[in-house]
Amino acid sequence: MTQSIKCILKYFPDLSDQQFHQMAALYELYRDWNSKINVISRKDFEHFYERHVLHSLSISKFLDFTPGTQVLDLGTGGGFPGVPLAILYPDVMFHLVDGTRKKIHVVNEVLTELGINNAMGQQIRAEELKTTYDFVVTRAVASIDKLYSWSERLLAEHEKNPIPNGLIALKGGQLNEELKTLPKGSYFEKVPLSTFFDEPWFEEKFLIYVQG
Repeated sequence: MTQSIKCILKYFPDLSDQQFHQMAALYELYRDWNSKINVISRKDFEHFYERHVLHSLSISKFLDFTPGTQVLDLGTGGGFPGVPLAILYPDVMFHLVDGTRKKIHVVNEVLTELGINNAMGQQIRAEELKTTYDFVVTRAVASIDKLYSWSERLLAEHEKNPIPNGLIALKGGQLNEELKTLPKGSYFEKVPLSTFFDEPWFEEKFLIYVQG
């Protein structure tokens, strides 16, 4: 077992055999695709499990999705956070969207290769989406006010999770000024990922939840 996958097992020791094998297969799959299509920063790739997979899974430390939940991964890029979350939550449906065709091609190839049938990738802009979802998740895509304006109309009214439907964004750096750009009266939470993980890389990484 490589050292890198160990950082997943450190925080998720109860993976099923299938989940473990799917997580373990991610590295070679993405390394192969990344050599053809640059979907992940090459300087980051040696930290693939920590900075992409574990980072994506931090959402599950904030909210344990109820089976049947519908989740939109907005601006998924190469499939993060959607692909790792789909592995972790086989009873939750994930719609992974991005405007770049070649990235969505990689996403769907990875989903097919891993036998993940609770997720699908689609090349589409947020403005074109007609479906509603319980949560919109996103990772390093845009400023929080833009993310919220894109997401608000896509959130379903009926709720089935322990917290109200909303936007969950993974972001880094200084966010206090950015958070002031949310509509007045918005309810949000800013959660340091160092709450969940002790690796130094997470010290300036945050999860932002904005209630719909």
